[in-house]
Amino acid sequence: MKKESVLILCTGNSCRSQMAEGVLRHYGSERFEVVSAGTKPSVVNENAIKVMQEIGIDISKHRSKHVSEFLGRHFNYIITVCDQAKESCPIFPGNSVRLHWYFPDPPHGQAGTEAVLNEFRRTRDLIHEKFKHAAEQGIQSPSIPDDF
Repeated sequence: MKKESVLILCTGNSCRSQMAEGVLRHYGSERFEVVSAGTKPSVVNENAIKVMQEIGIDISKHRSKHVSEFLGRHFNYIITVCDQAKESCPIFPGNSVRLHWYFPDPPHGQAGTEAVLNEFRRTRDLIHEKFKHAAEQGIQSPSIPDDF
């Protein structure tokens, strides 16, 4: 069975898209080939790495990538996880299904205090629920809630 290709886009490719890539890869690696990228990539956020480790998913080896690395490549699904990426997403060849699954952006510039980590956990839990369902039931499954 050929894997379906998925591109997950965010602005910085530092937090939400990295967590989503980790979840979808963790639960759906036999079904999906998953990459993430950003329109203005930076570095993978240490708080995102920490809260993902708490649920047994290691994204410490991920790197932040610019969407231009994937231009010209066909994806079955392109999922934006922030509004800015949705507006600036480039055109990819073929008939990709484009989906916008917005998740709140936790505070990036702050150290890993308990309050900050709780914001990251909240976003992680939302991403985990939606992308785990997608891995198990299919990305366009009607049982996946549209919004949180």
